[in-house]
Amino acid sequence: MFEAAELGRKVSKDDYKARVPALRGELLEVQNALRAATAPPVVIVFAGVDGAGKGDIVNLLNEWMDPRWIVTRAFGEPSDEELERPEYWRFWRALPPRGRIGLFLSSWYSRPVLDRVYRRLTPEAFEERLNRVVDFEQTLASDGALILKFWMHLGKTAQKKRLKTLENDPLRRWQVDELAWKHWRLYSRFIAAAEHAIRITNRGNAPWMIVEGEDARYRSLAVGEAIRDAVRGHLADTEDARAAADARTTARPGAKRKGAGPVTSILSSLRMDRRVDPKDAESMIETHQGRLNLLERKAAAKGVSTILVFEGWDAAGKGGAIRRVTAALDARDYQVIPIAAPTDEERAHHYLWRFWRHLGRAGRVTIFDRSWYGRVLVERVEGFATEKEWRRAYAEINQFENQLVHHGIVLVKYWLHVTDEEQLRRFKERECTPHKQWKLTGEDWRNREEWGAYELAVNDMIEHTSTRDAPWTLIEANDKSHARIKVLATLCDRLERRLGLKTGRKSRSQ
Repeated sequence: MFEAAELGRKVSKDDYKARVPALRGELLEVQNALRAATAPPVVIVFAGVDGAGKGDIVNLLNEWMDPRWIVTRAFGEPSDEELERPEYWRFWRALPPRGRIGLFLSSWYSRPVLDRVYRRLTPEAFEERLNRVVDFEQTLASDGALILKFWMHLGKTAQKKRLKTLENDPLRRWQVDELAWKHWRLYSRFIAAAEHAIRITNRGNAPWMIVEGEDARYRSLAVGEAIRDAVRGHLADTEDARAAADARTTARPGAKRKGAGPVTSILSSLRMDRRVDPKDAESMIETHQGRLNLLERKAAAKGVSTILVFEGWDAAGKGGAIRRVTAALDARDYQVIPIAAPTDEERAHHYLWRFWRHLGRAGRVTIFDRSWYGRVLVERVEGFATEKEWRRAYAEINQFENQLVHHGIVLVKYWLHVTDEEQLRRFKERECTPHKQWKLTGEDWRNREEWGAYELAVNDMIEHTSTRDAPWTLIEANDKSHARIKVLATLCDRLERRLGLKTGRKSRSQ
């Protein structure tokens, strides 16, 4: 794979001087066009052998373009804060917004390759890590991001020569340490691992370009021209995609999916007559709250995080259920994240970005009042997401949740269900209760007209995203006490299983 990058390509000083001014102007031109169009971001990954010029080329690109609109990130060993969260948390947080370019050194490829070189990963585990990389890049590319990946290469002899040259330069010898020489001695292992990584992750939406790194002038022009050409194509693709989207909107001004009629769904199978005797409800809630308090303190001591997702119909009682959970917790150990329409900053990123950034540290409880499922619920029904976007979101959400659970997080997802008649009763009650009127909006009434479309969307959501690792718990919420008790009991059961304790009851989950 790397033979073609060991041919000794060179660019003369005169040729370099003649080509650079025009290239710099063209890079600035496409960078400004990217910003003006607020086009999907450009993600550029640099990897390769030590001494091949990865850092030099990143510095040069910041010099040639406007660094104010470039996100440059280099990842070393993860900090304690990063280790307390899933591996990709730090990469998601560093992604550039729309209209920007991101330059990444020692990115999501470094750790899998190094772990394979040092035999910390079996071939099967290495393959699994690389498939996660593919999923991550596919998620970004499907949202429109341009992904470019450069492997800066040197043959073993050329790498030794380069390291010696750096060592003999008083101003740059700091770049060479014993670890660099150790990696050189492991050159054949690095190349084998890199070749496999490139072969698995070289996809049409995230291609690799292998660049010979021995001559600085050659590699600078090769990378700069490749970026220029790719961003030009990206801008053209963005314009075409927007024109097609405008045409669809013109052809279908009512993009909203109608579905007022009744549907048969998994929600139809729920026993909505479940009730708890009011005389027993408060004591039962307090019992489960005490149980939850003890369990959560044990989880915090072990660094086990918990994420709760609350979805459900308007007026289904999500807020009341959340308050019964938080009443059992130490206020310093939890955070409730209310999810509304995305801000301008959030719209400039992939829709999952705002959820990744809210993941709590080890031992904390994060509660989402509505969540990433908005993509396959409200955005689907209201036409804010295209069918292609919301259909691919099922796989993206499953990958996201798999990373949470794989990291050891307790993930509990609730759908609070009420009947159409019970929702109408609660709406009318809110209208007549002064301290509850603020909860009722015109949008709530309008959403009732789309009950059938929403119920179909909920059915599809459960069918596609209720997995063994992250199942949905369906809550019969016509009776608020029953709903609150089931929420608390289910959470306690899940914590007991995660902590290896005897489960007090069998939770009823879907």
